Amino acid sequence: MTQHPALSDPEYSTPGTSRGLISGFQHRYLLSLLLKKGVITRYYGSALGWAWSYIRPLAQFFMYYVVIGILLGVSRGVEYFPVYLFSGIIMVNLFSETFRSATDSIVGNRALIQKVYLPRELFPLANVGGAIIHFAPQAVVLFLISVLNGWHFEWIQPVAFICAVLIVVLFGLGLGLFFGALNVLYRDSKNFVDLILMFATWTSPVLYPFIKVKDRAPEWIYNIYMSNPLTAAVELSHGVFWAPIASGAERPEGIFIYAAIAFGIAIFALIIGQLVFRKLEGKFAQNL
Repeated sequence: MTQHPALSDPEYSTPGTSRGLISGFQHRYLLSLLLKKGVITRYYGSALGWAWSYIRPLAQFFMYYVVIGILLGVSRGVEYFPVYLFSGIIMVNLFSETFRSATDSIVGNRALIQKVYLPRELFPLANVGGAIIHFAPQAVVLFLISVLNGWHFEWIQPVAFICAVLIVVLFGLGLGLFFGALNVLYRDSKNFVDLILMFATWTSPVLYPFIKVKDRAPEWIYNIYMSNPLTAAVELSHGVFWAPIASGAERPEGIFIYAAIAFGIAIFALIIGQLVFRKLEGKFAQNL
């Protein structure tokens, strides 16, 4: 029996095979189509459209500023508290949107997954790309506010900002792959995601300075707290936008060591998420 020429072609691959996240980046055209679809349809039919990318974080900011900053008096102890608050909020929002959108990506694309095969990792990757695109306007607004308040450039700032974004995106994507795969089998996985996101803002120094934890918690708890990827990313963000304009800014000692640990935790979460995703993706179509 003669073998079909395609079977001996080095470019030929059996349908259904995937190399995980690498396959997602290898199919850049499909990834760009999914990304474009997500961005275009996000506010489809909305009167305000992309303005919601500004309205939501600003509404969140004013709520926290009034309640935490003014009523509870936290703003009296933190110089330029609005900048401090907003530079933390944008990182938490990036994590929340990355984590939630990656978790919902498989179930949300059930119609496409049931009809045709393409690397399943394309869906969470496209959703995470959309989260980064909608994070950008918030970062630009924060940068402009910092500049108006006397922000000055140092070479370490862009490095710290890139590190903060990488930590948040990798950690959120890793958790999103894990819970996104479980969400296909057990739809109440979204409830666990909601619980994690509910605690995310309060377990990182967004609404309060890190020094309050350092002064009150045992050293080993403080070290765990600072090694939390979201905490490290928020403090890096503070160092980029808030610390240059606040003369009395108190920064954590060894922040880049904590950031390195947080980066390692984010990579570990990504590996575990990818392994679980690969383990369960073969049954996505029938379980959807």
